[in-house]
Order: sequence, then structure tokens, then C-alpha cells
Amino acid sequence: MDSQAPTIQFYEGISEQLSNVSLRRDPSTGGRRAILIFEQLRSIEQFNSFRNRFSGSLQLIDQEGTISIEPAGVKFIFSGPEGDDLARVECRLEIERDDYWERFMRFMRRYADANGMAYGDAGAGDA
Repeated sequence: MDSQAPTIQFYEGISEQLSNVSLRRDPSTGGRRAILIFEQLRSIEQFNSFRNRFSGSLQLIDQEGTISIEPAGVKFIFSGPEGDDLARVECRLEIERDDYWERFMRFMRRYADANGMAYGDAGAGDA
């Protein structure tokens, strides 16, 4: 399984392209949140969502295996003159356990490396 390129899937067999990620920690509870932002969803654009079964969870697949996580929330943001153009999708993940967070971060580093993304502090530049 060493050569598995990191992928993100809402629907089995349809890899999505992540546009941005926001990582946050609640100072009062210590709980961690990741917001994955997609500017488009291939599964919707290709109407594959009607032919493939949604598992109810997001699949993050890399060389270590598959992380299956149920989103705490998914928000669809629309734009355009009539408000019906999909602008982006925000998928919120709540991750409480330290070992799950560490595994998620290993996946995100691999995904970023494979897709030309870089980590940056939101306070250090444009957010």
C-alpha cells in the first residue's frame, strides 16, 4: 500500500480536489476542528451522486489506509446572478482524540505534498 496517492472521497471511486483547509482549536475545551473547503465536487458535477451510494462519511485514503469520518456538518455555498452556482462546499470535522488528530494531520501533510498545497498561519498573511 506504499504507493497509494492520498485521496478524499464522499462517494466511493470519485476523488475530490480539496481547495483549502482551516484547522482550529477551541481554547476552552481543547477540541479540534478541521474545515475542508472544496470549490467544486466532482460527484455532483458528474451526477454520480445519484448512481453511487453515499456512505455517510468522508473517506481519506493514503498509504496508511482509510480514515472514515462522519462530518459534523456540510455547508453548500452558492453564488452567481441567480444564486444557483455552487461556489464552494465546507465540510466540518470534529476530532476529539489526540491519536485521531495525529493520524488526520499525517494524511493532510501527505495530501498537501501530493497536491502542491502548503501550510500557512492565517495570522501571518492573507487568510
